[in-house]
Amino acid sequence: MVDRAKIEQAIRLYLEGIGEDVNREGLVETPSRIARMCEEVYGGMDEDADVHLSKQFTVDNNEMVLEKDITFYSMCEHHLLPFYGKAHIAYIPNGRVVGLSKLARTVDVYARRAQIQEKMTTQIADALERNLDPLGVMVVVEAEHTCMTMRGIKKPGSKTVTTVIRGAFRDDRELQKMVLDMVRG
Repeated sequence: MVDRAKIEQAIRLYLEGIGEDVNREGLVETPSRIARMCEEVYGGMDEDADVHLSKQFTVDNNEMVLEKDITFYSMCEHHLLPFYGKAHIAYIPNGRVVGLSKLARTVDVYARRAQIQEKMTTQIADALERNLDPLGVMVVVEAEHTCMTMRGIKKPGSKTVTTVIRGAFRDDRELQKMVLDMVRG
């Protein structure tokens, strides 16, 4: 749960720390705006992805499901700067599937936290395994990190790709290739 008063106090101190006048017209309401933004940006901290994945449907076949290009926005826990991109989730059902929107909601739950991409990728895969018990799961996340593009090394356009590969996908290179080809295609 976001503590608005603490955030507003911190933002006032931050603005003073960088030499700003917190009473300047353009900044007077900034602490309040930032506090409201934090409720949205970090809202995943108060959510449980398992809730979204609990609504399931029985299927007769166990063919692969791929939901690709799930746009997300997150905040790097090291610099509190945004990273954003696309998540791709493939899984092989074990008699049960979830609604496609539930996969996107799962990504949002984990993205809307102070986070690192590597951990987020694993959390998404863990949630699918925990709730669906699939025969296999493969999660690919590609993102641009503003902590790399606007500060430090300053390499805009560079992307970080993380993967988690489990179950039937782990040892089947052809299956992995099929997912990656579908993601690129």
